[in-house]
Amino acid sequence: MTEDMARRKRGLLGLCSALALLTIGAAGLAKAEPSVFPTGTTIYDPAKAYNSYVFFSGGDNISRLVDLNGNVVHQWNYAGFPSVLIDPALTGGKRGHVLLTLETSQGRGTDVVPGRVNGRINKTVGELDWDGAVVWKFGEKAPDGLAQQHHDIARLPNGDTLVLANAVHSVPGFTQPRVLDDVIYVVNPAGDIVWTWTASDHLEEFGFTPDELKLVRAAKADYLHINNLKPVGPNHWFDAGDKRFAPDNLIFDSRNANFIAIIDKKTGKIVWTLGPHYPAIVENGAARTLPRPVDQISGQHDAQIIPAGLPGAGNLLVFDNQGEGGYPAATLSVTGGSRVLEIDPVKKEIVWEYTAQNSGGPGWSFRSTHISAARRLPNGNTFVDEGQIGRFFQITPKGEIVWEYLNPYPLKGKDPITGQATVNYSVYRGQPVPYDWAPAGTPHGEKTVVAPDNTAFHIPAKAD
Repeated sequence: MTEDMARRKRGLLGLCSALALLTIGAAGLAKAEPSVFPTGTTIYDPAKAYNSYVFFSGGDNISRLVDLNGNVVHQWNYAGFPSVLIDPALTGGKRGHVLLTLETSQGRGTDVVPGRVNGRINKTVGELDWDGAVVWKFGEKAPDGLAQQHHDIARLPNGDTLVLANAVHSVPGFTQPRVLDDVIYVVNPAGDIVWTWTASDHLEEFGFTPDELKLVRAAKADYLHINNLKPVGPNHWFDAGDKRFAPDNLIFDSRNANFIAIIDKKTGKIVWTLGPHYPAIVENGAARTLPRPVDQISGQHDAQIIPAGLPGAGNLLVFDNQGEGGYPAATLSVTGGSRVLEIDPVKKEIVWEYTAQNSGGPGWSFRSTHISAARRLPNGNTFVDEGQIGRFFQITPKGEIVWEYLNPYPLKGKDPITGQATVNYSVYRGQPVPYDWAPAGTPHGEKTVVAPDNTAFHIPAKAD
């Protein structure tokens, strides 16, 4: 594919991105987004891509494992928030085990509070094997019998499971009578909670000024909206003596408050933060000079320490949505887009970044103001989930797009106000999965896909 073709392709996708949230199509009516656009795999260069599977939950509440040609190689008839395929090293060598949502519940009474977007809550989450049999679950032994898991879940090396959850309760000093607090559970194989951490117990440790804390306490009920939780994992910072980066410590980020933090697992204290204060992004060429101090991050997702053995190991990788967030709200560029940032967590400098400009497009053509994810791959590429439009792609370190896939499994429904049919292609998080995490013999394709030249693609008029 020529660079000119790629540029036109990105232009179309940028248009889809800008309009995707306005989708209100009904039978026989044009949609707010472009009415014709590709789904499935649209670009694939097997020689340059990291060849793998991708696991994600579609809008139809089915979690699918697809190869990079877009072929569905396996599926589970459950959604996930997110869907997670577990590294066999954490399951005693058993391949194809997944963490998914087993049961949801409609919130009632104190489960529904001002500021909560969705009254549906995850009642039970669990581990399923390749054939769909439940081998572990959590919910029955959770407070009030409700897991209330959201945004993240992970299997730990000792067999326990890390669960990000909500708790609805009163917090002294808050304007709201009840807040939607973020809590962390460590749950053992028997389904018992063996460790708990509650965000509101640590408000003074997140780096807010006294005036900012007043804004936090006067905010809507979902005041932090923690959207990510992971173990720090083995890293060279800890090996060199920096105890803040102990492998058992936990890293998370707050979308609404624009900070990333590490919890000391032994004490529960916050031992490292990035944000909530950043210098403004410079709106000229100097803004892309590397390395440079971390500038304004806002509404970020999927913060993680790049695992040992991967290019950039020990650095922080995060999808910087450039979405609304902050106390007070961050000042954001009108025409800018989202970014993927790799950050030295000790110097707090950006050492690598991806924006649409790295692929030859205008900044706004890569934009997802909410959800989304990014993962470093073994060959140095980076997997990106531009969640708002349900687009996955792989980029080389220089920004060349060597694989691209658009979710063909939308959520279909009706607008509660207008009654019009709605279609939503967004994907919360996609997970790149190595071939050997699936059972032996699971098929996969590696056929080259070249995108068409959109300037030469037209739909003919219907004959009279």
